[in-house]
Amino acid sequence: QVQVVESGGGLVQPGGSLRLSCVVSGNIFSIYVMGWYRQAPENPRELVATITSGGSANYGDSVKGRFTISRDNAKNTVYLAMNSLQPGDTAVYYCYARIVTTPYWGQGTQVTVSS
Repeated sequence: QVQVVESGGGLVQPGGSLRLSCVVSGNIFSIYVMGWYRQAPENPRELVATITSGGSANYGDSVKGRFTISRDNAKNTVYLAMNSLQPGDTAVYYCYARIVTTPYWGQGTQVTVSS
């Protein structure tokens, strides 16, 4: 069994910052890719950022320059530092981990950007 648990969501004002964390636990051999996707109401799930075990990061166009993804391989943990948040960033943020070829998802954490 593999568990993916996110934390760190909440309500923030426009221009503010938040940091999300995600821990993967269970029967894990190697997590090649970890990352974050998000889904706003009535919209498809979209890429926020991913990072490989070697540290290569990939970002969605809408968050480039504002969000930073990082990971701690020893702790099977991935982080997402979000700065200059805008109302358009409001969504449920899902943690993603690919173990060998199998994808695993967390339950999601709500991020709301509003004044």
